[in-house]
Amino acid sequence: MPIELNHTIVAARDKRASAEFLATILGLEVEAPFGHFIPVKTSNGVTLDFAESHEERIASQHYAFLVSEEEFDAIFGRIQQSGITYYADPFHQEVGQINHRDGGRGLYFEDPDRHNLEILTRPYGSG
Repeated sequence: MPIELNHTIVAARDKRASAEFLATILGLEVEAPFGHFIPVKTSNGVTLDFAESHEERIASQHYAFLVSEEEFDAIFGRIQQSGITYYADPFHQEVGQINHRDGGRGLYFEDPDRHNLEILTRPYGSG
């Protein structure tokens, strides 16, 4: 069997709100709770399991989503419509811009817990 990422845990102050934020922006569904997790599953079967954190500060993580050109347009539209600040770079220096790495398009934005989310249409190094 090939090795695949199956799931990861995403720390959140409000696991339901954070799961709904991600699902809404990406056009996915929030699944039924699994134990104390609120899961959001991507089309390749990887689940992001949102878990409540009571830490004073949640460590920011990076989650990148490979999307089609059509999905990028739809997600980008939802980001703009929601008034979410987006960036062309992971360090959030290029505000209100997208990048064109490897001949594709990409951008970064934050979720309610300041996790650094990315959408990209071409995997890095594919251009």
